[in-house]
Amino acid sequence: PCYDAGAPPRMRPVSELPNLIRPAYDSVRLLDNMAWLDELVDAMQELNWGVYSFDHEDGLGQVEIDFNFCEAGEMADRFVLLRTMANAIARKHGSYATWMPKPVSDRTGSGAHLNVSMHDFATEANVFKDPADPHGLGMSELAYQFCAGVLAHLPAITAVACPTVNSYKRLVKQGSMSGFTWAPLYVVHGDNNRTNAIRIPAPGRLELRLADPSYNPYLVCAMILAAGLRGIENRLDPGPPNSLNLYALTQAQLDEKGIKNLPRTLGEAVEAFAQDDLARATFGPTMHDAWVEFKRNEWLDYLNHVSDWEKDRYLHMFV
Repeated sequence: PCYDAGAPPRMRPVSELPNLIRPAYDSVRLLDNMAWLDELVDAMQELNWGVYSFDHEDGLGQVEIDFNFCEAGEMADRFVLLRTMANAIARKHGSYATWMPKPVSDRTGSGAHLNVSMHDFATEANVFKDPADPHGLGMSELAYQFCAGVLAHLPAITAVACPTVNSYKRLVKQGSMSGFTWAPLYVVHGDNNRTNAIRIPAPGRLELRLADPSYNPYLVCAMILAAGLRGIENRLDPGPPNSLNLYALTQAQLDEKGIKNLPRTLGEAVEAFAQDDLARATFGPTMHDAWVEFKRNEWLDYLNHVSDWEKDRYLHMFV
């Protein structure tokens, strides 16, 4: 989202035009943000990133920009540059771009979904694609093995893909004025269904939907690649893809199907990361231990903070 940096309140959207209750794909508000957005997209195109779409999303001033894929390390470079570039351009227009996952409690949060495929350098073929997929999703056995590896380590991956206290305010079923958030809550993969943590939006491609824009893209990519390759090495099977709207199921129904919850807090995610052997091997012992200590302290700082919500709810409870 992009907000006015000048007058209060601090999070006033750039556009002050009337908004729809469900402002996703609102062309009027999109056009009112074009001064900074057009400059940003032009800069991305000058860098040959191949922007092919952008639109206004469910938050006020929230914009999605889609651009072409590339090798994982290069995409991580692009994402770091994008954050810097967007902030620099927004400041020129008296605004700022926030990468906070959930800046407004009653609006949908911001994700930074990771779309993953694997290509043969010799043939340039997408080895995740197979039209003979028995599940009808156009995915190869190799892709499903990769997916199974990511699912096996998804709680630990969540710690780096959703690395802030605020990240977990986004991973909720409801919490926006327009209804469901469509953020993932469960360790599950499946078809073109936004309640899956790993969605298959098109043949030959996996989409990790839990990730948010506060992550370090290098760490996330390293964890996903390590987990996926372990899945291939061990020929893991992720099971049948989910096609159900998981938001519509009760906890008892989820338990019956063996569907596990993602970590609900940064604290839970960090402990999953601390206990995961792949995380330690990927980061290396020194960096792993330092990262865990840093994040445990961040979680403890949050627990020690007394929020305005607590004061409003409890200060006069027995007065």
